[in-house]
Amino acid sequence: MGKNLLELKSLDVSEIVSILDQAQAFHDGEVFRGLEGRIAANLFFEPSTRTQYSFNVAEVKLGLRVVSFNPAGSSLQKNESFYDTVKTFDSFGPDLLVIRHVENEYYNQLLGHVNAKILNGGDGTGNHPTQSLLDLLTIRQEFGHFEGLKVAIIGDVSHSRVAHTNFEVMGRLGMEVCTSGPEEYMETALNYKPFEEAVRESDVVMLLRVQHERHKEKMHLSVEEYHRRYGMDKQKLSWMKDGAIIMHPAPFNRGVEIADEVVECSRSRIFKQVNNGVFVRMAAIKRALWD
Repeated sequence: MGKNLLELKSLDVSEIVSILDQAQAFHDGEVFRGLEGRIAANLFFEPSTRTQYSFNVAEVKLGLRVVSFNPAGSSLQKNESFYDTVKTFDSFGPDLLVIRHVENEYYNQLLGHVNAKILNGGDGTGNHPTQSLLDLLTIRQEFGHFEGLKVAIIGDVSHSRVAHTNFEVMGRLGMEVCTSGPEEYMETALNYKPFEEAVRESDVVMLLRVQHERHKEKMHLSVEEYHRRYGMDKQKLSWMKDGAIIMHPAPFNRGVEIADEVVECSRSRIFKQVNNGVFVRMAAIKRALWD
């Protein structure tokens, strides 16, 4: 009973649609009481606001009791390993472990060694399944379909687990996905297009922040030059197609990849994405502990 959610590439399209349908039902007011009293442990080894706390809200809405982890106050400071920390929490007997960690596919070392179900809150530069699902839910709410939509993912693509997850799953769902941004952050296999062309052609313009914490070298462009060349501002909004929307997984850096006046403009769906994150994570929790 129940299933881990580690990466979307291992799910077929029907499973993805099923999660989205359940998330939409929660969005529309469905109440589910079958998980009351279960225990979730949220183990975030990297900083997080939206993912961590929307999981927390989702757990509360479903009646779970929540245990949250503070790395700075834990035995990690005494050189305890990631594996042993997770095993310790699993030994407490929770039903669910929500984990984020800097290592790509960290979950492979845990499978078969923990009893709780695992939901991946993000692994390194690899996967961010619930973020991608909330992006998909937002897009489906806006357009009513996926097939034939054009999506541009713009910014620090090479360091982004959101970009990698979305590029793969959106292609399987029939969307045409391109990437754009500074050449130093591009991957040739991910259909690069010049910035203006990408913005003009796309139904969805998905901006990414520059992930300085993952860089081995300092960004070559100044903040001002990055914003001038790749930042979405009021003038560049005029390039967008009628009905096209702006998305961002956040946190966003105002004045870098997005101008202050664009964050909450009529085309922006950034805070709608945040709201949808609660319902997607409710659906993922139900799938893990009930389906």
